[in-house]
Amino acid sequence: MRTTIELDDEQRAQLLEIAARRGMKGFSKLVREAVDVYLQSQAQRGNEVRAALAMQGLLDDEEAADLASRCAAIREDWR
Repeated sequence: MRTTIELDDEQRAQLLEIAARRGMKGFSKLVREAVDVYLQSQAQRGNEVRAALAMQGLLDDEEAADLASRCAAIREDWR
């Protein structure tokens, strides 16, 4: 299917350069590849969120407090 996307000059130039290195005339295939990667990452993120939500309520109060304390300690040293 054909559609229109807006790219800035630098994006277009970079895509054409990559396409030329691969022996392609245009960059449509590169855009399809990028969209596939993006869609896969979004699906994976959705799976990860569902898995995390499924774990809700698995810790008792003491375990939850211990985890919160450990996370706070890690964040203090986080850069």
